[in-house]
Amino acid sequence: MAGRWREQSLGELTENFDGVRVPVREADRRRGPYPYYGASGIVDHVDEFLFDGEYLLIAEDGENLRTRTTPIAFMARGKFWVNNHAHIVRGNTQADTRFLMYALAASDISGYLTGSTMPKLTQGNMNRIPVFTPPLPEQRAIAHILGTLDDKIELNRRMSETLEAMARALFKSWFVDFDPVRAKMEGRDPGLPKALADLFPDRLVDSELGEIPEGWKYLPLGELVELTRGTTYSGNLKDLPGPALLGLASIAKNGGFREEKLSTYGGYSPANLLLAPGELFASLKDVTQSADLLGAVARVPAHVKQGRLTQDTVKLTLKATTTSTQIVYHTLLAPAYREYCRSRATGTTNLGLSRDDFLAYPVVKPSVQVQFVFDEAMRDIDARASNAVAESRTLAALRATLLPKLISGELRVKETHHLCATEEA
Repeated sequence: MAGRWREQSLGELTENFDGVRVPVREADRRRGPYPYYGASGIVDHVDEFLFDGEYLLIAEDGENLRTRTTPIAFMARGKFWVNNHAHIVRGNTQADTRFLMYALAASDISGYLTGSTMPKLTQGNMNRIPVFTPPLPEQRAIAHILGTLDDKIELNRRMSETLEAMARALFKSWFVDFDPVRAKMEGRDPGLPKALADLFPDRLVDSELGEIPEGWKYLPLGELVELTRGTTYSGNLKDLPGPALLGLASIAKNGGFREEKLSTYGGYSPANLLLAPGELFASLKDVTQSADLLGAVARVPAHVKQGRLTQDTVKLTLKATTTSTQIVYHTLLAPAYREYCRSRATGTTNLGLSRDDFLAYPVVKPSVQVQFVFDEAMRDIDARASNAVAESRTLAALRATLLPKLISGELRVKETHHLCATEEA
């Protein structure tokens, strides 16, 4: 056993600020710059704050206390507000706050939960959770090592978000606002290399859906893609080695890929239900009643080598090689498309979007040359984003290996230097 380490209760190591938190009903919140935290993270942004500093938030209730699909303890920094679904604590003179976050991540708290229907972690039970603690300097060193990995993962996440925002902005400029065409019409510099600017027309013409660059077309999505619906699967073959399961849980709200709940499937799947990296799939239903997933589209990322469609999703296959996957994808990410899907939602318990409505949505189809240039630009952005994701997955695996060993004292701080140096190399 590691020398000088001892077991203490969480209550002995923290200051508690639960008495300061205040819940605010959604109808009474005023939008602002300050995060509004709940049991699993930020749930809104408001115009006032209760806290200013660095604190540890610990979930008080919710199914996530059992499933732990997201962290039950997380840091909140700066100015923010907290509702009454998260305890708020800070390390006292004996404890580093970030170390406590990692200690809870490695702890089994099931014996401290109450409630059969909805799990709850009372303040009293939370204070009883045992924490194996080294001296404060070593706590800080452990928090620094694990925190450095988390900070890099967070930096990569933000970079990926920035790259995605760049891609969406470029699509909107070229294919929604027609900025290069309008600039040429008005005699302004389009801000593009001449060879690229020359690919854009210099006038807009009328179409059934409004003005459009000369030579371009508006076509219903159904003329560009065909749909293949997924099928049900055997639950006892879930999470066995095989293709990734691509269902509603794989699509982020309002579009994009989500892998927090990504599972695999070890059973047989017809070839037309298997997807490769870069291929598109979408949802024609939404069980959340918010319509955020209705018609939402996602793209299989590079690290998912093969995916299998579930019954809640459809595969989008291009009908011609002269159609850009990137343009179809970004068209279906745009706010106008999201509003189109919401306006055509049917059903009460489970919202649905008909196949006909999905395929009727108009998509702008520019010249082949402009499509090619856009694809090239997106390919570069996608490569940078994929590299960030790959690095984060490697760092997350290293963190998962180090966390329990460092928190238990099995691995001492000085022994981790060569591991981190190897990853950085």
